[in-house]
Amino acid sequence: MELLKQRIMENGRCFEGGILKVDSFINHQMDPDLMKIIGKEFAELYRDSGVNKILTIEASGIAPAIMAGAYMHLPVVFAKKKQPKTMERMLATTIHSFTKDRDYTVCISADYLTPDDRVLIIDDFMAYGNAALGLIDLVEQGGASIAGFGFIIEKSFQGGGDMLRSRGYRVESLAEVLSLDNCSITLK
Repeated sequence: MELLKQRIMENGRCFEGGILKVDSFINHQMDPDLMKIIGKEFAELYRDSGVNKILTIEASGIAPAIMAGAYMHLPVVFAKKKQPKTMERMLATTIHSFTKDRDYTVCISADYLTPDDRVLIIDDFMAYGNAALGLIDLVEQGGASIAGFGFIIEKSFQGGGDMLRSRGYRVESLAEVLSLDNCSITLK
């Protein structure tokens, strides 16, 4: 996706430790026009995959998931980082955040993830794959199946995408970062 790559190169910022900051247009301040294009791209990539639900994790995955859901006319459910008092029949798992360097529990109601669901998982970043593994765990707990993953940006040098592919999952990334060495962004 050339527009996304252009925005990453123009507006992305790199920090030590393999961190790419795109908060001016993806995950803090969002560009709705870009999100619409991203949602449409995911919808087209997974058009014939039998998906009937989109799953993401709060907060940065919600916008691209909603846009894809709008194009595909599908419900979007997101794993919550705090359990609401009103949630019944909870599925839960623990995920380690690379960016925040801490573990947290995420949950989803079993009412919204069932054996009848074929799920497309969408998120903003693929790094080491920790969030993806947590979402896989939730999908398995709910008895659903996974059609594939859609990531806005994959940091391929951190290996998460390759790990998912080696497990047989379909992974579609709209932009791939090959390196952030010396705080310089190198895209595929």
